Amino acid sequence: MAKGLTKTQLVRSMAEKLELTNKQSAAFFDTLAETAVKETKKNGEFTIPGLGKLVKAERKARLGRNPQTGETIKIKAKTVVKFRVAKAAKDAIAPAKK
Repeated sequence: MAKGLTKTQLVRSMAEKLELTNKQSAAFFDTLAETAVKETKKNGEFTIPGLGKLVKAERKARLGRNPQTGETIKIKAKTVVKFRVAKAAKDAIAPAKK
């Protein structure tokens, strides 16, 4: 499997395309990540137009199985964050077969 871009490569690419400094581009990504975390925590979701949505979800308590011993265990309820990919991004990456 091919490895994706590192943060440094992404920052440089964005800086070149938008004619910004690397510092400005890095600040943009840091601010975007900070805002996404803050808004998801506060409102339960954060949308990045054209890419997708971060959604906070509650998981109920359930029974699971320890894979090493096969023993049934109780898994506590917890809050998780999911990323739902936007339809436009999905179609651009993996178009639906006809």
